[in-house]
Amino acid sequence: MTASAERPTRPLAAKPGGYVELARYSSLSRFWALLGGAVRADRSVSTVRGDPPEVCRRRITGYTLPNASIFLDTSRLLKELEDGFEPHPALVDLLSGDPFPLRAELNAHFELRANFVIAFTARRDLIARPEFRFTPIVQGLSSLPDGLPLDARRLGRDELHLLLQRACGVA
Repeated sequence: MTASAERPTRPLAAKPGGYVELARYSSLSRFWALLGGAVRADRSVSTVRGDPPEVCRRRITGYTLPNASIFLDTSRLLKELEDGFEPHPALVDLLSGDPFPLRAELNAHFELRANFVIAFTARRDLIARPEFRFTPIVQGLSSLPDGLPLDARRLGRDELHLLLQRACGVA
């Protein structure tokens, strides 16, 4: 990898849509520290498709969280279940107001795959776009219906920043 690829130096001109501001008046060295920490933590760091290597935007993949059912967006799932669903005891309990059986099922058979696109802007903002997805630990082991929308809830800036730091091994 070239020096410009390891330590990009050209900030993004503006914050693109879908990104969360993690730190205002940040520094390029903080951005580099996150990238270096991610490499040391055995995460995959790659350029975003279409960006030249000197642009300060990278995708960090390979971080997973076990026992992450607390991040499940139950309100979105409940809206989907109102339209019809395959009966499952944990889903019936969720509809009756008890999320704990579903959370236990998720914790036992799923993990949260947390990927991030991080960038540094010309206004000195450290920004990130999270890409969260619940994935089965072992395919077919869970008895939850296929196609169930297991989406992560929207995280606050501080929660997101902490998860990014953990993914990069700096927290």
